[in-house]
Amino acid sequence: MKGQRQRKIRELIGASDIETQEDLVEALRAQSFNVTQATVSRDIKELQLIKVPLGDGRYKYAIAQDQRFNPTMKLKRAMMDHFIHAEAAENLVVLKCLPGTAGTIASLLDGMDWPEIVGTIGGDDTTLLICRTKPQGEEIVNRILDIIR
Repeated sequence: MKGQRQRKIRELIGASDIETQEDLVEALRAQSFNVTQATVSRDIKELQLIKVPLGDGRYKYAIAQDQRFNPTMKLKRAMMDHFIHAEAAENLVVLKCLPGTAGTIASLLDGMDWPEIVGTIGGDDTTLLICRTKPQGEEIVNRILDIIR
């Protein structure tokens, strides 16, 4: 739920001028997310949103430039916060994560466009990566471990 909500927040601030936390709460509720201002405040902090000028003296929430265009840093940050363990089993890689975070990890890995990965499946606390070959499974485990070192 948190991952879906935070993806929706990114979508909302990219599509409209969200000026306050209250505006964001209202926009999320209009999208059927039952949130409080405190939850939105934590999301803003976790997403490291910034305020940028609109040109008429007002400000709106935005995604910082370095977050928008650096998927490796996004993945590293998420892995540092949520990753527990990685293991290869033939051409499959199983990533254990904190509860509720595996979908976010799967989505970030999908965004990396690594050619060795055919696809990902994110559950609650487990992400499954499907690699093309058995050696690529081990290679991906090592690459993931290198990211968090």
